Amino acid sequence: MLNRIGTSRCRWLAAGLAASTAWAAETPGGPADWPQWRGPRRDAISTEVGLLKKWPEAGPPLVWTATGAGEGYSSVTISNGRLFTMGNLGDREHVLAYDVKTGRPLWSRENGDAYQNNRGNGPRGSVTIEEDRAYCLGANGDLSCRNVADGTPVWQVNLLKQFGGRNTKWGLSESPLIEKDLVICNAGGPDASLVALDKRTGKTVWTSKGLSDEASYSSSLAVTIGDVRQIIHMTHQNLVGVRAQDGLPLWRYGRVNAPTANVATPVYHDGHVFASAAYNMGGALLKLIPDGDKTRAEEVYFTKDMQNHHGGMVLLDGYLYGFSNAILTCLEFRTGKKMWSDRSVGKGCLVFADGHLYCLSEDGVVGLVEANPREYREVSRFKITRGRWPTWSHPVISHGRLFIRNQDTISCYDVSAKGLTAR
Repeated sequence: MLNRIGTSRCRWLAAGLAASTAWAAETPGGPADWPQWRGPRRDAISTEVGLLKKWPEAGPPLVWTATGAGEGYSSVTISNGRLFTMGNLGDREHVLAYDVKTGRPLWSRENGDAYQNNRGNGPRGSVTIEEDRAYCLGANGDLSCRNVADGTPVWQVNLLKQFGGRNTKWGLSESPLIEKDLVICNAGGPDASLVALDKRTGKTVWTSKGLSDEASYSSSLAVTIGDVRQIIHMTHQNLVGVRAQDGLPLWRYGRVNAPTANVATPVYHDGHVFASAAYNMGGALLKLIPDGDKTRAEEVYFTKDMQNHHGGMVLLDGYLYGFSNAILTCLEFRTGKKMWSDRSVGKGCLVFADGHLYCLSEDGVVGLVEANPREYREVSRFKITRGRWPTWSHPVISHGRLFIRNQDTISCYDVSAKGLTAR
């Protein structure tokens, strides 16, 4: 309940503004929850329309700000009127829920020991929501399934202890993937690089026998190649695909993985997958070809023009957008041709909605950039107050709102054109 979150100072700003209006009515694009990492399809794309094409000079209207989220880089997820995130509160890691319209704290539940690190304390992954369950993976490997109503645990395991893996240098950062009846994670253990647990009970269904790659900071995708459903993941050593039903390794590709850290979620489209890493690595497009009970992964191209660190990439109408280190870059997806690059807001992350890229730099600069393969065109920007640590939590667009987590603080902005007109 609210015993730990009661210290959260939740402030309702600007007399509530549109926070009291009907939530669903402000969504011209239809249902617009953001229930998992990078949105409904894990592609960082919102299908909402009717959003502002330009922001006021000071930025879009601030609806509410809530403090008390604790230490951490966990981004927010949104489902059925609730906002979820994770953070360190004292010496314990917590999963937290808020009312998405007002920022009012709903509940806080412990999820294991607090993670401590010289690059910032706290959990890194996003909470995955499916129906009435929340799946939460902490930086120390504590994976739990919880009731969304009050946060009570259904089951909980520690991936590192159960599967014999070791933690990454900067803490496990993955957001769990739900695939049918399975919850899938990169445990990084011997013959158990990828593992699948029964989402109802937490019992092990399969491990990736023959694949013992260490855990990375990336998150999985589920795709279908030919007739085979498979899980694509960027481990520490390889970009891999395993069969979803039993974890059988299908293919692997090691040229794009950096020895330091592999963070960005791969991008998949029409039988092709693009993966990228920083630290002077680059990006590669692979064509995935069915081959009996296996899959062939053929390199289409390798490029140094996309060295994406943590900010992720977005594929729109045949063009890939993402930060290559600190430079926002647009590539033609099928060829790797660089269309343009710009310093933009500085090194950061991005999501897409209604014709625009919403870019957030690690220095707290928020930019609205046209998704235009011909040229870089920024139409608006504003700056949030950054604390000691970089603003690494990815922004979220949901129900005409822009949500930004900055360590202890979560801010909600109204980016709907209808909302600004009403003022």
